[in-house]
Amino acid sequence: MSEKTENTSNPLDMMKWLVIFALLAGLIAANHSFDEVSVLIRALVAVGVVVIAGFIAATTVKGSAFLTFAKESRMEVRKVIWPTRQETNQTTLIVMAATVIVGLLLWGLDGIIVRLVGFITGIGV
Repeated sequence: MSEKTENTSNPLDMMKWLVIFALLAGLIAANHSFDEVSVLIRALVAVGVVVIAGFIAATTVKGSAFLTFAKESRMEVRKVIWPTRQETNQTTLIVMAATVIVGLLLWGLDGIIVRLVGFITGIGV
């Protein structure tokens, strides 16, 4: 079991992350300060700033690792054999029936225990 423990980050990545956080903090502050401006304009500016921050983040080591992970995850999701609608409905009904049965069993067991404790202690419920 070998793990990669090498530190591949560089000082430029730290500057990029600082720029990203500054952009997002500035977006929050501007959105709060310019509340009289149209919501549509503020939303478009917010989307633009988030996209720019995303592109900057994608150029960092951690950002590119995340993109690689996302691409590999998407390929794995394509390999999954998803259940049909009928299988999903049948499984849902089985789970619901099992839940009702277990609930009734616990309700009955609780009633028996309450009566038993009441009989032993002499306190009627």
